[in-house]
Amino acid sequence: MRKSSGTLPIMNEVFDLSGAAAALGIGMLIGLERERHKGTGDARHCAGLRTFAITALLGYVALQVGGGLLLGIVAGCVTLLTSVAYWRSQSDDPGLTSEVALITVLILGALCATAPALAIALGVVIAGLLAYRQALHHFANSQLSETEMRDGLILLIAALVILPLAPDRYIGPYAAINLRTICTVTVLLMLVGAFGHIAVRALGSRYGYVISAIASGFASSTVTIATMGQRLAHEPDNIRILSAAAIFSNLATVIQIGLILTMVDVDLLNSVWAPLLFGLIATLLYGACLMFPDPTRGSRSKPVDTAGAFNLKLAVIVTLTLTGITFVSSAMLSHFGQAGLWLTAMLSGFADAHSATASIASLAKAGHVPYDSIAVPALIAVSSNSVSKCVVAWVSGGRRFAACVIPGQILLTLAMWAGTVLF
Repeated sequence: MRKSSGTLPIMNEVFDLSGAAAALGIGMLIGLERERHKGTGDARHCAGLRTFAITALLGYVALQVGGGLLLGIVAGCVTLLTSVAYWRSQSDDPGLTSEVALITVLILGALCATAPALAIALGVVIAGLLAYRQALHHFANSQLSETEMRDGLILLIAALVILPLAPDRYIGPYAAINLRTICTVTVLLMLVGAFGHIAVRALGSRYGYVISAIASGFASSTVTIATMGQRLAHEPDNIRILSAAAIFSNLATVIQIGLILTMVDVDLLNSVWAPLLFGLIATLLYGACLMFPDPTRGSRSKPVDTAGAFNLKLAVIVTLTLTGITFVSSAMLSHFGQAGLWLTAMLSGFADAHSATASIASLAKAGHVPYDSIAVPALIAVSSNSVSKCVVAWVSGGRRFAACVIPGQILLTLAMWAGTVLF
């Protein structure tokens, strides 16, 4: 009788070592940086390349073998060992950077078991913070003023505490007031001011303001103009540079209108390419005339060192001004109804030319408006938005600032209308 042959199951064990490799890489990266600053003799730090690499692997293995309980025990032991090593150290350096970094590496090693990508990203950030210690110390002690530190804290509180708590719903008469929108615009004003402040510190007043104005203009050209007007109170000698930056922010508005129309349907550009081109040329010429009357003036003009990154009081005033314009527009729409696309474009353009253009493009795409008829309502929105910018320029920067900005806004608007008439 033949014995039936059984089939023995073949066990293929696949060992996934990606987590362990990530832990080892993190430990070696941070350990290598610490090894370079470890020192020698009795004054050396407690951990270097080997210690950090082993600690990262220890965290990974502890979580794999015993879970969170064993990891907690190991973390307590490592903390105790580092505390003893710090106490026995004869170094005059009172810092705890290496000790804290060692405990952090242990946790990152454990994190590699569940989220290796996040652990690697955090490890690279920590290594960067350790490597640029001197630069960070110099920035905090020599470059960052008390006023800038205060403004930074206010900005963080407004953006991370107040803004998320603001309700996102329309309230009041005509449903025109949105607290989340008000807070967002206020934070945006402060962010634009801070960005411009950093650009000026890095590039100087001549080019720093212009670059920051064009970049922030994609978020809101109106807000950018208000920010440049705010800075005039601290830098009255830079009136032409600040005014040029305010005008150049319109480049972002014109470009963004073209991008919005292109994203909806590229054929929409057929009737507005000439107004957009004329607007770009007019903005560049007028801004250049303001910026380059004297090639040597910009190099001598420097921002006031004691000026803060932004003016919170004026930011609130400008935000309330824009909210008031929106409220008036909503009231007119409520009383007069849908009086036509032109009226709607004009009213919505007071607050934002981009949203008005997007609405017009959407109507054309849906077939409610002919493609060759969008130029006029789009330019009405741009014109009403220019009126808002003129008001904001006067409120934020006063008569001198408005005298430089308003002619540029008028020239931009007339140039775009001329493009429509000629083509």
